[in-house]
Amino acid sequence: MSDERCCTSSSGILLAFLAGGLIGAGLALLYAPVSGLEARERISGLAGDLKKKTDEWTGDAKKKVEGFIDEERSVIKAAYDAGREAMAREKARFENPTPE
Repeated sequence: MSDERCCTSSSGILLAFLAGGLIGAGLALLYAPVSGLEARERISGLAGDLKKKTDEWTGDAKKKVEGFIDEERSVIKAAYDAGREAMAREKARFENPTPE
């Protein structure tokens, strides 16, 4: 079941589309009627561009994940603090019962 959800997100589809485009561009360069040196230079240029884009995407993804973790950390801390306060109130209530 988890395999079905693997590539259905928009980021998975985008990644598959980009990978297919890069593979197609690489094959086009390999089969183009150019010299071996020129083909290697083109492939090297494409690889450099791909590395730059990948570095940008991973940097953006890292920032998003860090932001998400910081938000969740603050929510969990607030819930933890609220739980401790509630426990202290209930403990005080049972230690000092009010006469009825």
